[in-house]
Amino acid sequence: QVQLVESGGGLVQPGGSLRLSCAGSGFSLKYYAIGWFRQAPGKEHEGVSCISAGDSLRYADFVEGRFTTGKDSATNTVYLQMNSLKPEDTGIYYCVLGTCVVDMVDSWGQGTQVTVGS
Repeated sequence: QVQLVESGGGLVQPGGSLRLSCAGSGFSLKYYAIGWFRQAPGKEHEGVSCISAGDSLRYADFVEGRFTTGKDSATNTVYLQMNSLKPEDTGIYYCVLGTCVVDMVDSWGQGTQVTVGS
């Protein structure tokens, strides 16, 4: 069964860091693009980052060099390292298999909650 599970969210103060993980099972992540998306309270889903099957990277403009994504083939996991977090980064973060375009996402998993505040 193909499955992706997000983890690593939590409450962090502004300026802090979190590392989100997206664990894949039933397939090998290295052959697929993985998109990270988020949904802030009361807002639509938006793209955060993308790592392609060939490991090319793209980030949303609002990332401004604060986030890094990558694949760990040994654990079949994609991570999203988030530094210098801001209150506006608060939201539920999702990883999605095979697309980095929000309009192409058929369904959303449970995601992991990120809250940036004091």
